Amino acid sequence: MKLRHFIEHKSFSRFILAVILINAVIIGISTDDSIYQSYQSLFIFLDILVLSIFTVEIFLKLVVYRSHFFKDGWNIFDFVIVFGSLVLYNTHFVGVLRILRVLRVLRTISVVPSLRRLTSALFLAIPAIGSVMILMGIIFYVYAIIGVTFFGDIAPDYFGNVGLSTLTLFQVFTLESWASGVFRPIFAEITWSWAYFVSFIVISAFIILNLIIGEIVNNAQQLSEHAEEESKDMAKIMNDLDELKQMIREQDHKNNKTG
Repeated sequence: MKLRHFIEHKSFSRFILAVILINAVIIGISTDDSIYQSYQSLFIFLDILVLSIFTVEIFLKLVVYRSHFFKDGWNIFDFVIVFGSLVLYNTHFVGVLRILRVLRVLRTISVVPSLRRLTSALFLAIPAIGSVMILMGIIFYVYAIIGVTFFGDIAPDYFGNVGLSTLTLFQVFTLESWASGVFRPIFAEITWSWAYFVSFIVISAFIILNLIIGEIVNNAQQLSEHAEEESKDMAKIMNDLDELKQMIREQDHKNNKTG
């Protein structure tokens, strides 16, 4: 129980978060070859130190949670990163090891509860996002056909076929140089083309994206409310336990006086 209290304490979580952030800074600095070559031994020592801390953390959690450790997806994620780093250390799989080192930064998500809730909300929104993406694909296809029909002869580089038209619409969707690069040359030839581009931007970039964002925010709010309810229930349970302990102490005190 003491060990469990230790690894679940906020100070321990903050320490692990600090190590993750330090590890991220070290990885970023080590990408500069001149700095890395000058302090190579220091970088290797720090990397081994960080990996050792992560290994001890995972070991302590395995001791405390045992088989329940692998029932949490975030614990599995942390275990794969740390275990993979240990197995592949000093092997010829340098590329995979570098990826695992970078993935250690993602452990920030598993340590910070708010980031966990946000990520969980994103995953919960995937089914709804899939439906929205299908709707967006239909809109892209319809507008691509219209673009080929009306603008194919004027701007064959952009609307020469359905594929080019779709790529052009994706550029318009990102709002990257769409006005000067795509819209104005066509507008100079066909004045009503503004209605085509404006309607597409309004439907795709504003309405569709707001649907996706709204779904993610809704899921995040539901998870936050669920977490608050769990926190209240846990506080109530702890309060009941304290009251029970107090009653037991009082009863023991009375028994001692009677004896």
